[in-house]
Amino acid sequence: MLADQRLLTALALAPVVVVVVLWLPTDYLALLLALVVLLGAVEWARLACIGAPWMQAVFLAVLALAMLLFVRFLDQPFVGRWLLSLAALWWLTVAVLLARVRPPPSRENRPRLFTAFSALPVLIPAWAAVLLLHRSAAAGPAMVLFLLVLVWVSDSAAYFVGRRWGRVKLAPHLSPGKTREGLYGALAGSLLCAAFLAWWAPLPGVGPWTAPLLCCVTTLASVVGDLYESLLKRCTGVKDSGSLLPGHGGLLDRIDSLTAAAPVFTWGWLLLLEGAR
Repeated sequence: MLADQRLLTALALAPVVVVVVLWLPTDYLALLLALVVLLGAVEWARLACIGAPWMQAVFLAVLALAMLLFVRFLDQPFVGRWLLSLAALWWLTVAVLLARVRPPPSRENRPRLFTAFSALPVLIPAWAAVLLLHRSAAAGPAMVLFLLVLVWVSDSAAYFVGRRWGRVKLAPHLSPGKTREGLYGALAGSLLCAAFLAWWAPLPGVGPWTAPLLCCVTTLASVVGDLYESLLKRCTGVKDSGSLLPGHGGLLDRIDSLTAAAPVFTWGWLLLLEGAR
């Protein structure tokens, strides 16, 4: 029953996502994604145990203000590079810290304020990265769609390979279902996407080595994003971040990989754009 719900939800959302990404202007996409971010922030408030309505309102207002400030300076290239660079540094730091978590802190002992406002370096750069990629000079909307496919292929390959051949746990304290074999499957899926990118990409700088490197690093980042949300859920003692999407759990459960993958991929892609000029 759960698998049927997951399939039906995915089939219903896929064509909507394709139409929105390929045909919606960047300004309207910004508004739509801002709504997605705020819905995800509602779930994040739950994971951070922000119960008081006024505290939730302040939390959402801070995120909305951050997005408004970024849109105001979207045309300044320095701002985008600065934000993406900080996001890449954030996820590198998170990867190092997650490797040291033994076991996750309890619900009572974790720093709630940090948990709450870690939404800023997670949700805002991901939102901004999609917009920067969408408006980039070289096939921006198509590249956003490619990013989504890359994350989906990597996640699916990890799931099926891990289910069939998984033996060694990747991060048992954070996500007992993930295995190293599943990670290898995800990287193999990213290499397939890289082969397509190297063939299709309209840039002379995207070649036999740059495309696999970009896709593999993006996939590794997506795993870190997934594990970070798993940490938040284990600290809170919940299985899913919410119940918005039937069969898939909450919205954060669907975009956790993308929150890390989007800024890393966009950062690398914009570097390739500059190198091709």
